[in-house]
Amino acid sequence: QVQLVESGGGLVQTGGSLRLSCAASGRTRASYSVAWFRQAPGKEREFVAAISWSGANIYYADSVKGRFTISSDNAENTVYLQMNILKPEDTAMYYCATNPRAVPGKGRAEYTAWGQGTQVTVSS
Repeated sequence: QVQLVESGGGLVQTGGSLRLSCAASGRTRASYSVAWFRQAPGKEREFVAAISWSGANIYYADSVKGRFTISSDNAENTVYLQMNILKPEDTAMYYCATNPRAVPGKGRAEYTAWGQGTQVTVSS
């Protein structure tokens, strides 16, 4: 089993930045992918960004393209989500998840291990 722990969330003003971290431990594999999802109150959990562990495949939701950057540090088994130019609509609980496939997808069902989440709140 893979265990995931997110950190880095907090309260920030509109236009500000945060960097989220997702630390993986346990049965990590070199061929798996990692994604960030988010869920706002009363809404479905939605895809934000994903990266293959090699870093060769990276995908973003249209709503965050140009503002968010996903990256990985394989030596530290950690994936990051740099979030810039934050907007109130980015307010949500952010979750990281792993997918045993080498190429990540955007569907929640593909992801087999999830962290507990870290809250991001953007004030207007």
